[in-house]
Amino acid sequence: MSTPVVDGNDPVTGHIISTKIGGENGEPKHTISYMAERVVGTGSFGIVFQAKCLETGETVAIKKVLQDRRYKNRELQLMRVLDHPNVISLKHCFFSTTNNNELFLNLVMEYVPESMYRVLKHYSSSNQRMPLIYVKLYTYQIFRGLAYLHSVVGVCHRDLKPQNLLVDPLTHQAKICDFGSAKVLVKGEANISYICSRFYRAPELIFGDTEYTTSIDIWSAGCVLAELLLGQPLFPGENAVDQLVEIIKVLGTPTREEIRCMNPNYTDFRFPQIKAHPWHKVFHKRMPPEAIDLASRLLQYSPSLRCTALEACAHPFFDELREPNARLPNGRPLPPLFNFKQELSVASPELINKLIPDHMKRQIGLQHFMHPAGTKNF
Repeated sequence: MSTPVVDGNDPVTGHIISTKIGGENGEPKHTISYMAERVVGTGSFGIVFQAKCLETGETVAIKKVLQDRRYKNRELQLMRVLDHPNVISLKHCFFSTTNNNELFLNLVMEYVPESMYRVLKHYSSSNQRMPLIYVKLYTYQIFRGLAYLHSVVGVCHRDLKPQNLLVDPLTHQAKICDFGSAKVLVKGEANISYICSRFYRAPELIFGDTEYTTSIDIWSAGCVLAELLLGQPLFPGENAVDQLVEIIKVLGTPTREEIRCMNPNYTDFRFPQIKAHPWHKVFHKRMPPEAIDLASRLLQYSPSLRCTALEACAHPFFDELREPNARLPNGRPLPPLFNFKQELSVASPELINKLIPDHMKRQIGLQHFMHPAGTKNF
């Protein structure tokens, strides 16, 4: 699919960008125009601005990044195949040029009003903790999105953090966004280890491992879960070394075997011997034991010992969401939580049985839940 190029697109309020879309399968192309409304995010990657489609009135988010003409854009290639309720969706894309002939890629995505970072900030600024039902709802959806990315698409996000998790304040649907660091991991192929924002960086990355797995995202999701429960980051390191110190304060000094699991090539073992801090003391006394248990299963030194995203979804911490009468605090229904896509093709019958509550099995119909071998799981 060829991507159209337009002249300029300054994301100043009121600026209008027009491009052509369509043209596939013999259909005629048509013009679509976006009016820039406000900048909603900036970074080394470029900028994200909110815009309105003049033809439909729909609000979108447009991510504008400088494009090297010599290479394809990995984020665009990935986003073109992503399709999941808990992953941000790409609507269109186009290139734009500036007067000095710089080329920018513009990713037109669905607009989701809030980020988990801002929601957390709202609670902490008013000295409140996020209600447990929202912690469950948001983290469950993160794991569901990760299960799709990891097992269906084979993608590792590599920068999971509250800023990259979006929330609709009306429906409370959560979506993973920003695939600028994401990559399809190939076994035996080296990857850069200096990836992922510091507070959420898995210990194997700090140890310089270049053959890591998607379990680095599981660690990051564990850090997000802990942050939602605590109201502040669990491992607030000031630099890479201090980040490891913060982790050791909670998990204790890693054993030689744990270090070998994180990076077999790491031999410089010089750490003070510190005992693990009991998980129940990390959180406040009234914290449900299921929440503490899930955090402990996600935040393991050995990547292979961390639970998978789908196993996390099935954890008892989320049982409240599977209740037949589960509702939002305002009485409205929960967002869709059990419309799984191909994620279940890698799940055991026992795991599927835990993931789909009985009332949904009846509603959806058992014929939709066939084990790959063709036998019903229930």
